[in-house]
Amino acid sequence: MTLLDRLNQDMKQAMKNKDKETLSVIRMVKASIQNESIKLGKDTLSEDEDLTILSREVKQRKDSLQEFKNAGREDLAEKTKEELEILEQYLPKQLSDEELTSIIQETITEVNAASMKDMGKVMGSVMPKVKGQADGTKIKQIVEQELR
Repeated sequence: MTLLDRLNQDMKQAMKNKDKETLSVIRMVKASIQNESIKLGKDTLSEDEDLTILSREVKQRKDSLQEFKNAGREDLAEKTKEELEILEQYLPKQLSDEELTSIIQETITEVNAASMKDMGKVMGSVMPKVKGQADGTKIKQIVEQELR
């Protein structure tokens, strides 16, 4: 089942359950997918492109959540946290820190990285391998730790 099919199915269920929050988030994601397909001039997007859009939406929510907490807006932070929980249901299973560290160590060996100067090469190789399965910030932290 593609992401779009799953979103459509969940949207129908949210309508039946009168779950406005879930419905709103699903509509937002569907709009992002549709906008991206129009921008790329495609009728349907690949699974990889869908995952990129979903990851972007999750990252936006995480950034917003942090900003709302910093500003003391607990009402908005709570709403954003709920949206984030709904979005994360559509992401692939997240890698554990151990799995992520293992992938990063393999990649460091593959690209012969020796110092922090090679961080760009490592990040460029790791990101496609773990697309949607790990947060970019966490990946960056582990790469920095491994390259020291």
